[in-house]
Amino acid sequence: MTDSTVTDAAAAPVLVLNGPNLGRLGSREPDIYGHLDHTGLTERVHRWAAELGLEVDVRQTDDETELVHWLHEAVDAGADVVLNPAAFTHYSYALRDAAAQVTTAGLRLVEVHLTNPATRETFRHTSVISGVATGTIAGFGAASYRLALSALVGSQND
Repeated sequence: MTDSTVTDAAAAPVLVLNGPNLGRLGSREPDIYGHLDHTGLTERVHRWAAELGLEVDVRQTDDETELVHWLHEAVDAGADVVLNPAAFTHYSYALRDAAAQVTTAGLRLVEVHLTNPATRETFRHTSVISGVATGTIAGFGAASYRLALSALVGSQND
């Protein structure tokens, strides 16, 4: 590995990818997901990343195909990923296979959830993503993202 490769890898932004309905934060079931909207979440993620010395690219889509393409992009760019797969968590094997490519490429993928799926409806208890993720953080609201970013920085020093 050349010095420029190390520099390029260090400069790759962390992709923070949000799945379906997360664009409706603040108005969708605020008693469950809180009152912070996606714009506010994005602003917090950028602030937290800056505090940790990370560059982030925050994206949201309701489209499974687009999420798969973004995970492929992460692999090609050598970027770590913070992924909130939302409803795709429970059944998207296409997303699971794309997430597996991230970790098998030697990159890190942290699965995040605003709520704790294990305390919710039974169908939410299974994640097809967690088995291929580097780690999972759930149940801390927006702070789940901060914890995920911190974990990425912390694991660089291990």
